[in-house]
Amino acid sequence: MPSEETRQQVFEKHFEQYWNSIHRLLLRILGDSAEAEDLALETFYRLYRRHSDTDPEFNVSSWLYRVATNLGLQSIRSFKRREYYEIAGGKAAPGETSEDDPAALFDEEENKRFARLALASMNPRQSQLLILRYSGMAYKDIAHALNLSPTSIGPLLLRAEREFEIRYLAFSQEEL
Repeated sequence: MPSEETRQQVFEKHFEQYWNSIHRLLLRILGDSAEAEDLALETFYRLYRRHSDTDPEFNVSSWLYRVATNLGLQSIRSFKRREYYEIAGGKAAPGETSEDDPAALFDEEENKRFARLALASMNPRQSQLLILRYSGMAYKDIAHALNLSPTSIGPLLLRAEREFEIRYLAFSQEEL
């Protein structure tokens, strides 16, 4: 069994290597820098508790992306998260915005809300695929992060995009 000092060094190496990409991923999922930072820290805390250096088959990158994506989706689903958006939305009065067109600002926020609701209601793997792809990751990297075959990413993304469109339209039509 590795010493505590060696374990600490391995963890620090992983932290330095993956912090920026995990934080960016969560920021794109949540749209809130403070929440993204909290969940990124939670992701790395879970890695530290896992004792990953004892298992040679353990894929750190894949595990971190999966945990971070799941934490982000759970956060979106939570009541606290919805409450935060309602309160934040109420604070931004139309006269206080720097935008010239309050209607456009409202439409943009509504679109983001519908997208988050659609992602939260989808199959977790489909949500993960979409989030990783639209975070700028290549098919090869997505396949590696989710332990999938690189050739399966295209068809899976196509199905996920279709499902997202159906759910997005359903949420947007509910509001009418």
